[in-house]
Amino acid sequence: MDAAYYLPLPAPSDDGYEYFQPTPSTLSVWASHLQHGGPPTALLVRSLSALVAGRSGGFSRITTDILGAVGLDVNRVRAQVIRPGRKICVVGAELDVRQPDGSFRTAARASAWFLDGPATASIEHSPLPSLTPLPADIPTQVGFPDDPAVGVKWGTVGFIGATETGRVPGRNGANPATWIRPILPLVDGEQTADLASAFIVIDVANGVGTNLDPREWSWMNTDTTVHLTRPPRGEWIGLDTDLAVGPYGYGATYGDLYDADGFFGRSAQTVLLANQ
Repeated sequence: MDAAYYLPLPAPSDDGYEYFQPTPSTLSVWASHLQHGGPPTALLVRSLSALVAGRSGGFSRITTDILGAVGLDVNRVRAQVIRPGRKICVVGAELDVRQPDGSFRTAARASAWFLDGPATASIEHSPLPSLTPLPADIPTQVGFPDDPAVGVKWGTVGFIGATETGRVPGRNGANPATWIRPILPLVDGEQTADLASAFIVIDVANGVGTNLDPREWSWMNTDTTVHLTRPPRGEWIGLDTDLAVGPYGYGATYGDLYDADGFFGRSAQTVLLANQ
């Protein structure tokens, strides 16, 4: 197994970018020349987090747009403050992929609201109870099971094979909910922060929210938006999701997000459907 999802590379110039080599553990289930959406999203979140390191407050909303194929050649990431502020701040980041001619193309972009409000522990409220059983109390496996009764048979290819999963009863749609954690660090030689770790796997919400047959359909998401009520904690993330499909070839996957301490946010992903 790879050492990490990305290997850090020396920057060829002082251009403000960080450079990375994706490993085979980033591979998508949809095509062998693409990365799964999770690792690039997490790489962007890592970059956004570095801009606000040491500040009080937290991210309330993070949106990632996939602008094109996130390829397997060298990736580079750079973040910037879009709207500075002490209480309200907007930050953004872009991920570029090296092309065969040596130029770089922007393949993904993220933006996030970072808020610093008053202490609200005394009025803290969760819209849903915790997702149970917890991962420590259920069977888990590398990748996804081959049992058609528990959703799509994603197997253990590429990125999916670099995750550990388990299924529990869900509240949204017909499918079970999924506990999932990344097996590898995001960047080789680094300890992955809990927020970035969560975003490695949150993109999977779109894959587990339906019983569509991937031999007949693809349903790739063009974006992922996560609204957070608090930072996620720990390596296990619970995804309770459902895919809504309209009559015009697109839909959306909606999900409730959990960690071992309970509910921490919701995700929404625009989905383009296509016949295989």
